[in-house]
Amino acid sequence: MDQLEIFKALSNKTRLLILQWLKEPEKHFPEYEVQNEAGVCVGQIQKKAGLTQSTVSEYLCILQRAGLVEATRIGQWTYYKRNDQAIHALLQVIEKEL
Repeated sequence: MDQLEIFKALSNKTRLLILQWLKEPEKHFPEYEVQNEAGVCVGQIQKKAGLTQSTVSEYLCILQRAGLVEATRIGQWTYYKRNDQAIHALLQVIEKEL
């Protein structure tokens, strides 16, 4: 776990919002199917964020490099979901070291 990469990823308001939205996707993305274990389509995240697709894709790449989200490609679409295990590990580090 690269703590510096994680904290850099968390230093942006929109990236924090994306993580919050992905915590409860069925609440934040009305068109999200609860059975969709792959996650939320980048297009849905882009629509909710109100930013360009390229900006949202870059934000998601940053979150993915930090290990905070996981991506699954299905056909031409990429789906994202939170990596709750990594977030839990980060909380453990914060509790013990900070």
